[in-house]
Amino acid sequence: MSKKPDWFKGIFPALVTPFTEDDQVDEEAFRALIRHVLPHVDGVVPAGTTGEFVYLTEAEKRLVIDIAVDEVGGRVPVVAGTGCASTRDTIALTQYAGDAGATAALVVAPFYLKPTFNEVYEHYEAVNEVGLPIILYNIPQCAGTHFKWWTAEGLAYLDNVVGIKDSSGDMPFLMALFEKVKGQIGIFCGHDEIVMAALAAGADGAILASANLIPDLWQKIYAAVKEGDLATAQDGQAKIQKLVRIVIRKGTTQAVKEGLRMMGLEMGNSRHPIMPGGAFEREDREELRIQLENLGKVEVSSLGFRVSSVGDFTLRVGEGFSGPPFFELAHVDLLLGVREGPVGRAIARALGEPRPSHELRIISERPRTLLVPTVTVRTRKQAGHVYDDAARGINLAIEASVEDGSLPQGALGDLAMIANVFVHPAAANRKRIEFNNYKAMRAAIRKAIESRPTLEELLNEKEAARHPFRYAP
Repeated sequence: MSKKPDWFKGIFPALVTPFTEDDQVDEEAFRALIRHVLPHVDGVVPAGTTGEFVYLTEAEKRLVIDIAVDEVGGRVPVVAGTGCASTRDTIALTQYAGDAGATAALVVAPFYLKPTFNEVYEHYEAVNEVGLPIILYNIPQCAGTHFKWWTAEGLAYLDNVVGIKDSSGDMPFLMALFEKVKGQIGIFCGHDEIVMAALAAGADGAILASANLIPDLWQKIYAAVKEGDLATAQDGQAKIQKLVRIVIRKGTTQAVKEGLRMMGLEMGNSRHPIMPGGAFEREDREELRIQLENLGKVEVSSLGFRVSSVGDFTLRVGEGFSGPPFFELAHVDLLLGVREGPVGRAIARALGEPRPSHELRIISERPRTLLVPTVTVRTRKQAGHVYDDAARGINLAIEASVEDGSLPQGALGDLAMIANVFVHPAAANRKRIEFNNYKAMRAAIRKAIESRPTLEELLNEKEAARHPFRYAP
């Protein structure tokens, strides 16, 4: 007999929890976020993983649930995150969520001390007695407890279990769920990188961190799959794949909050130990901005990139860093200015000085760009990596920067750049050298144009500063 409710389908954002500067839950910002996503979603999930539930006090979890229920006002289901490390606390919070008006509870597997499967089962058996519909939540990469198909199958028979969210990214496990419990309970995907595949295989919907940023695009993918238009769904997933990979693999909570900030929704920062520039690294932030631009979520001009003339370009400085893999990491230090200024004069002087094993090379004339190798070039292979592969990536970055308006098309002949380029002597993967130097140079150009990082950014991120090759606290 099916226990799957009619409402448990579609796209549900796993809402971030906004914080004020003095580290309080920001009710006004949270309501604004809900209003932002509501036209495009089938439900919302407060106090989940993306909502930093493990960093919230019990009072704050209750507050977040109350705000969500009130702001939604019955327009879509509210699935409240109520999972706690202990059975006692999970029961208490689930009871509270039901009394507050939540539609269901998302209950993560008990975590940290890694209970046995029997203990996991008895945990859910006790929570089942509350009477609120339960969505099982499998996220082993965080909880440390991975459901097995037989565990999930047994739990699905509990009276009030109506669905499961699987965030493991484990497709064989998901396929086993379809075999064992499909039709009996709802099955949701919680791993953003495989949503289209999960939907096509039979998932009823998805609960996603990235749905804070792009709920409308996820809704289009969901609709395309339901209509049998897999080509459109595949194309949609491909277009957002880089964005969701950054969000899921690089500090989800901070990544989503910074993405929302770029879109005009201030959510504050994550709570420590998560911090700006930490798990969500600065090179990933630059890439996230570009992806949001490509998807039409952020206007280039609104971020201060688009310029019409060289203006006060006497001397500007930018820096970019990109990877992986380790030996193909790229680091670019950039000087940008007018040809008649100090940058142009430095280029002319440098070209007149012999630099054995550090030969300089002009790799572009518009703008005039000098490549300076950081590491001593000792072999023909190294020379190819620096002067061919890295140079190709840098020129691609220049082309992209002209196309998006970061570099002014009409003033290219008046500009000069010096790119100090690092290529590891042990590098081997030529395409990755090219790609990483493209990303590093593009970030360096943008930072130079915007005069970033600002003093405020540096102070905000100083605690997360790390040398990329060596950690020395």
